[in-house]
Amino acid sequence: MRLSSFADYAVVLMSAAARHCGAARMNATTLSAETGIPLPTAQKLVSRLSAAGLLESSRGTGGGVRLSRPPAAITLADVVEAVEGPIAMTACAEMGAHDCNLETDCRIRPHMNVANDAIRAALAGVTIASLTREMA
Repeated sequence: MRLSSFADYAVVLMSAAARHCGAARMNATTLSAETGIPLPTAQKLVSRLSAAGLLESSRGTGGGVRLSRPPAAITLADVVEAVEGPIAMTACAEMGAHDCNLETDCRIRPHMNVANDAIRAALAGVTIASLTREMA
């Protein structure tokens, strides 16, 4: 299992925003330059992360974006779900309609939520604040 490049970039962008927490607001151009994320991608990410309530934005002089809450209160699960939707290893772990031909007779399906919940819990256990700390 691997994060999409979009989710990976979202984590990088949020980590960069966290390093500036409390400082002046940033914009997609600044975040792009600091992280190396292409500007169009940074703009899409800022839009999605703002829509998900992880970034707050303001227009005008002194405008830009900043974290909507402290970096210690934002997890990898929050970021991944903001750009990818609900964390689900398989289609049957998602809520809603399923199109699996095996679903009615599947003996694994009842157990997939255990694995799915463990992955979500692992991502929820890592905060953006922990990603901004210097490694020893």
